[in-house]
Amino acid sequence: MAVHERGLRRRAVVAATVLAVTALLGTTTGRAEAREPGTPRPALPAPTGPYAVGTTTRHLVDTRRPDPWKPREGAREVMVGLFYPADRVGGKDGGDTAPHMDAGSAAHFGSARGAGSFNYGVRPDAADWTSTRTHARVDVPVARGSRALPVVLYSAGLGDPRTWNTGLVEDLASRGYVVVTIDHTYDSSEVRFPGGRLAESVLPTLAGAPVSEVDAALRTSMKARVDDTRFVLDTLGGAAWRQGLPRGLGHAMDLRRVGMAGQSAGGFTAAQTMHDDRRIMAGINMDGQMEFPLPDDTGSTLSTVAREGVDRPFLLLGSDGPGAEDNRASWASFRRHSTGWGAEMAMTGGAHGAYTDAASLLPAFARQGALTEEDLRKDIGTVRPERAVAATRAYAVSFFDRFLKGRDDHLLDGPSPRFPEMRSER
Repeated sequence: MAVHERGLRRRAVVAATVLAVTALLGTTTGRAEAREPGTPRPALPAPTGPYAVGTTTRHLVDTRRPDPWKPREGAREVMVGLFYPADRVGGKDGGDTAPHMDAGSAAHFGSARGAGSFNYGVRPDAADWTSTRTHARVDVPVARGSRALPVVLYSAGLGDPRTWNTGLVEDLASRGYVVVTIDHTYDSSEVRFPGGRLAESVLPTLAGAPVSEVDAALRTSMKARVDDTRFVLDTLGGAAWRQGLPRGLGHAMDLRRVGMAGQSAGGFTAAQTMHDDRRIMAGINMDGQMEFPLPDDTGSTLSTVAREGVDRPFLLLGSDGPGAEDNRASWASFRRHSTGWGAEMAMTGGAHGAYTDAASLLPAFARQGALTEEDLRKDIGTVRPERAVAATRAYAVSFFDRFLKGRDDHLLDGPSPRFPEMRSER
């Protein structure tokens, strides 16, 4: 639902998606096919900053809020990942490198019910998602001398797990940011809690549902996402909670300088949270539509952030080709009503998934036969995958460096010969 539907899409496309999910159910082969000798192994690109990267995960429970999807099950639970600058240490003191996805999550992500299949067209159980690792070491201390590190929150697309932009997240951490990735339980493809309990997305159950039910579910999702994000911010500010983090990390975070980024519905989440919560100083929306299928009680399909804009810096990064026009109405209204610094760029030849780990991982899986070349083009477009990765990283770093660190490399001033793929939208 995050890629082919571009997050929150118009009703016809949403309906087509959930029907496609139904068609996928039951087609699983039961295991990933063996990789042919000599075929490329999918891998996340290495971070480019001066720091190594550390990571840790935490289970958070919001006792003030029942779960919006399953209120009878009790308080809202979310999982978060923290990525942060670490010292470059080798040998036995280097720490274990984290997997991209834990084994249980990877198995579900690649199944007929997981986002790898219903969002990206990868044949169920045809890709070995357990084979991909990050560059981050688990629970290592924060880099020596780290003080007042800006914090960036990250929200993934509708149905995607928090791990589905680890390449970008690691790069930001390697450049001196603490990045907090948020799993939106029962929206994310799967969320694995301590003890192995796996919460699967409820979104595939929308197959065949009336448009009114789809609209209600999307509104539930967006409210839950914003509430999750604000709860995470509250938690980050707790002194006792910070003491339980890897050595030095709790004291290194500067919660006076907080930004947020997201792709698809995660980009919508970044904008809406920034609208609702003044703790967010700057935000990036990567190709996320900011409206709903049906009008609300004001007679508009536009979200409040699209109708009212924001008064702090915000960057819109769009895609190209079929479906890109779905952003037009909400983005135009957002820009018209925003009073803070703003810019809109589009990636020529880039499709919806070009701003995610799809650009890094799916080409190799396609060469292994796990998805077709046609599906690969639908996912990431005709842009060269390595150029999509480089551009996404450069513009995200440039934006947050400018507005959270006060360092301006002038990349955002206009078109750049360094990134001819990116065009400025006026």
